[in-house]
Amino acid sequence: MILSDREVRAALQRRLIWVSSCPPVADKRWSSTTLDLTLDAEIRPWKELGGSGASVVIDPSSIQFNSNDLIRNQTTPQSCAGEGYILEPKSFVLAWTAEKIKLPNLSRIGARVEGKSSLARIGVGIHVTAPTIHPGFGEKPNDPAFERSQIRLEIWNAGPLRICLKKGMSICQIIFEEVHGIPEGAYAGQFAVQASASP
Repeated sequence: MILSDREVRAALQRRLIWVSSCPPVADKRWSSTTLDLTLDAEIRPWKELGGSGASVVIDPSSIQFNSNDLIRNQTTPQSCAGEGYILEPKSFVLAWTAEKIKLPNLSRIGARVEGKSSLARIGVGIHVTAPTIHPGFGEKPNDPAFERSQIRLEIWNAGPLRICLKKGMSICQIIFEEVHGIPEGAYAGQFAVQASASP
């Protein structure tokens, strides 16, 4: 069941959901069932892999594969603060939400991150093929003082236009959903806690 804006705000008050820098009720970032999240300063475009025509093959099924290590080694942090970052046609970058989220496992609330139609209509896909935010996201069971985690976004420009991405712009929307029953285990995968390198 998707939570309405009123139910989301009630869950925030009861600390069943944590969202840093949550806008007030009248803010245009709220809709009846979604909350817009904004873009943080750090953008990570991928480096050119290989050289002299050499091909590089990544095997995600390999037991040694670690996407976080690959991202750390094969992307270069840049900033979209100030003048912004130009997302070229047919290019792909990683970015983060400015807001930090925590979905305590016992709250029985998950979420989905979706792109905004205003961006989709000019060819920009946000959080491409990976919209699910599991219960337990942003929570460290062994560290009760830890509060919230940013959401890493996969951003792809499938259109012909050069698009300027700027820190603070509405970049995606989050939809909160009730989970029937308490999951046997909180999400503890490699993306349970995420953060950009920017302050």
